[in-house]
Amino acid sequence: MRIGVLSDTHIPTRARQLPPVLFEIFSDVDLLLHAGDLVTENVLLDLQTLAPLEAVAGNMDPPHLKQRLGSKKILEVAGFRLGLTHGHQGEDRSKTPQRALAEFAADQVDCVIFGHSHQPYLETINGVLLFNPGSPTDHRREPRPSCGLLTLDDRVTAEIIYL
Repeated sequence: MRIGVLSDTHIPTRARQLPPVLFEIFSDVDLLLHAGDLVTENVLLDLQTLAPLEAVAGNMDPPHLKQRLGSKKILEVAGFRLGLTHGHQGEDRSKTPQRALAEFAADQVDCVIFGHSHQPYLETINGVLLFNPGSPTDHRREPRPSCGLLTLDDRVTAEIIYL
């Protein structure tokens, strides 16, 4: 199973629309995950044209999206447990991966997908794959915007894709 992953799209504050290349990259995925900071519901509508979509709200999302999406989800997909969060609790962005992992400490997940820092991150800690796809629209301190792909086979693997 192939899963498209993105976060921190910030539409329309950082870009007017999703980069068209995302629709090519995600054209054959089975599922899409958005780890928060959509900013507008239109992002959900656009992504749902490609594949089923699961999303959580981030700190920049409006109250109606926060209420609708929630801030944390555990998804059971192809025999794996995936934790999805934005990871924005706390002030120090360098601690975002650790905070995201801590959110699911009692949940026995195989992978934690998060955003917030706009910085791609891929590391396994204590048997849990931590994955931040970065941002396809606001790459901040990174050289290029990015998104990601998860592959669920006999294990969970992730790939950061630079646009």
